[in-house]
Amino acid sequence: MGERVKLQASDGHEFDAYVARPAGEPIAGLVVIQEAFGVNSHIRSVTDGWAKDGFLAVAPALFDRVERGVDLTYSAEDMQRGMALIRRGDTADRLKDVAAALDYARRESGKKAGIIGYCLGGSVAWLAATRLDPAVAVGYYGGQIANFAGEKPKAPIMLHFGSEDHHIPKEDVDAKVHAVHPEVPIFWYEGAGHGFNCNDRATYNAAAAKLARERSLEFLKKHLA
Repeated sequence: MGERVKLQASDGHEFDAYVARPAGEPIAGLVVIQEAFGVNSHIRSVTDGWAKDGFLAVAPALFDRVERGVDLTYSAEDMQRGMALIRRGDTADRLKDVAAALDYARRESGKKAGIIGYCLGGSVAWLAATRLDPAVAVGYYGGQIANFAGEKPKAPIMLHFGSEDHHIPKEDVDAKVHAVHPEVPIFWYEGAGHGFNCNDRATYNAAAAKLARERSLEFLKKHLA
């Protein structure tokens, strides 16, 4: 379903993006932000899925600034490699690339554009909502959101977390995010761990993934349609 395109950020950096287009006129544009594993087969399938729901979906390759063509599995070795790539990158640079993807999604769809992100992308989605101009944002299990909770979202944002996510303490989210931003809908999924939306991971939780996606789709359509 998808195609690869080249995008350019405001500082001149050129990077790849995976684009999936809906069968008919798009509802809106949607930027899909990767996990720590690059724009791999899972993220491409997620992007295809949002296109089937009517969005012109774009997944920018945020690792291209440090290493091009990253397409990792969910092995322990690749997990370590992905975390190293995150550390080598820069938050401000990642947001430049997201901004370029948002511009592309708006231009190609002729409509508004939102953001949805997973893992690394969940944190990036929060920062995009506070620093960029998406019409709406959704973040799944973003481990750095609590560290940036002092920033105020300029767009509606919804957050999803697993109650068994040992990387993201619920106490941090409650005290640093919910307490400061009580208007932000935050959902916790019982029995779900980190990465519960990814059907290629051992932590996949089908029931939690289904419910979170239904909530996300309703939220996106509400603010984009």
